[in-house]
Amino acid sequence: MLVLSVCGIMANLGVDDAYEQDAGVSVETFLLVSVFIGLMSVKELVGKKVRLLLMAGAAVTLMAMCVKCGNGFMILIPLVIYEIMVQFPGIPLPVYFLPLALAVLDSPVGIVTRIIGLSMLSIIYVQHVFIIKKYKKRMIEDTVLEQGLKRDIRENEYAAKNELKRNMLQAENRILEERASLSQKLHDKLGHSINGSIYQLEGVKVLMEKDPQKSRDMLQAVIDQMRTGMDEIRGILRKERPEKKDLALLELYRLCENCEDKGVRAELEVEGDAAQISNPVWEVILDNAVEAITNSLKYAKCRHIDIKIVVLNKMVRCSISDDGSGCPGFEDGMGISGMRQRVRSANGTIDFETEVGFKVTMLLPL
Repeated sequence: MLVLSVCGIMANLGVDDAYEQDAGVSVETFLLVSVFIGLMSVKELVGKKVRLLLMAGAAVTLMAMCVKCGNGFMILIPLVIYEIMVQFPGIPLPVYFLPLALAVLDSPVGIVTRIIGLSMLSIIYVQHVFIIKKYKKRMIEDTVLEQGLKRDIRENEYAAKNELKRNMLQAENRILEERASLSQKLHDKLGHSINGSIYQLEGVKVLMEKDPQKSRDMLQAVIDQMRTGMDEIRGILRKERPEKKDLALLELYRLCENCEDKGVRAELEVEGDAAQISNPVWEVILDNAVEAITNSLKYAKCRHIDIKIVVLNKMVRCSISDDGSGCPGFEDGMGISGMRQRVRSANGTIDFETEVGFKVTMLLPL
């Protein structure tokens, strides 16, 4: 726009020497115009202080152009004024229309053309300062907000990983505590009983020939005592045995941790009441998850694995997906066939998606 404006003005200038007769413009005018255009163009490549110095140089050059070549270049004065004004944010909007008054300056360009040109120039700079800059500010704010959201996501992911580790440690501690409690109860309940049975059997061995009847009575008492002990063992094991849900979740947590150790990010997400899932269904989910994750680590060359369990009204949906190379047109092998068989045995359905990565989706009844 600047170059076109200057060229238009130069086209209206008179010529007065040999160079003018050939080129249409004097050498001095050409040099001054070149310096002016260069200063106005280079200013966008430097800092604010240097830019103001360049604008001052451009103003001085414009004055020289007006003195040397006449008042035809005076129409460029509003352009310089606008360029200086945009360097100082906060100037009120009405001030940007004041340079329109310069349309009354004497110029070879017609008054109507000057008014139209200066009006368009003022609109361009008003748009630049009050619309484009506002849009840029909004973009900066959106970028800051986006960065904040990304930071929150990273923090949430970090918190989720820590929560995963805490849950795994809690489950392991619970199992260890249950094992310790089971050992103590077995010792307290059966230790004395077994020792007593051993002593009675030793007595039976001594009295077997001397007093067969008493030996038989003692042997029957030992048998009854051992049967009672077996009933107590069954009762303790039924009471102290960890729930299949806890064991399955712990195993899934361990699978995720193993993936992390191998450089593959793995996440487990459970939605809904997992207590509604029956033990046979947990076994299907766990076995198929182990198979799917093993395949992803061996063949998919993936960087991320998602395990998601969603408990619905009467069904549970489990999906295991990776972001690997996928496997279009895959054929069932032993592992995939085993997964299908386990899901069929639980009256469920299984589906495989292989176009983008590899995804296994199971739908099982509660």
